[in-house]
Amino acid sequence: MNDIIQLKITLRGTKPPIWRRILVDKSINFLQLHHIILTTMGWGGGHLYEFNINGYRIGEPYKDDEGWGGELIDASKKTLDSVISDTKEKFAYTYDFGDSWEHLIKVEKFLQKDENEKYPTCIGGKLNCPPEDCGGVWGFYDLLEIIKNKEHPEHKEMLEWLDGDYDAEHFDEKLVNKLLSKYTF
Repeated sequence: MNDIIQLKITLRGTKPPIWRRILVDKSINFLQLHHIILTTMGWGGGHLYEFNINGYRIGEPYKDDEGWGGELIDASKKTLDSVISDTKEKFAYTYDFGDSWEHLIKVEKFLQKDENEKYPTCIGGKLNCPPEDCGGVWGFYDLLEIIKNKEHPEHKEMLEWLDGDYDAEHFDEKLVNKLLSKYTF
């Protein structure tokens, strides 16, 4: 039985692309997937989010949601297997409506569960996640230019904001999997 879904998550607007490839059990709900994505990408949490898949808006219900286009389904009540059925499917995940970190998620494969493997797991990725609250993709690339240029008037301030360092090339799959190992669903 194909109980595992292989997903590729790509942060839209990044060049070269910032991406992760994960394996998740198809029975998890979208709230659980949200937490897996936060961990895998490197986001800290604390912002609103929404999945858009097959005409569904799935997320955490909030007071001022009216007028955003269709009913928002509670992410804790909708499972992946109730919506995803084809390896050609793509869907969107937006994290932090202020910075609008938009992710494209591709369903790549359905796999048999390996009893020797722990899920969720990250099986690949490239590049470091942008720092939160840096102003979205455009702010991220501005930040990179500022920290590269020691003569820039905001260089010192931005490095302090980043706690002294930020390596845009860094991605540690082992660390991500260590963090994912805390999930027991």
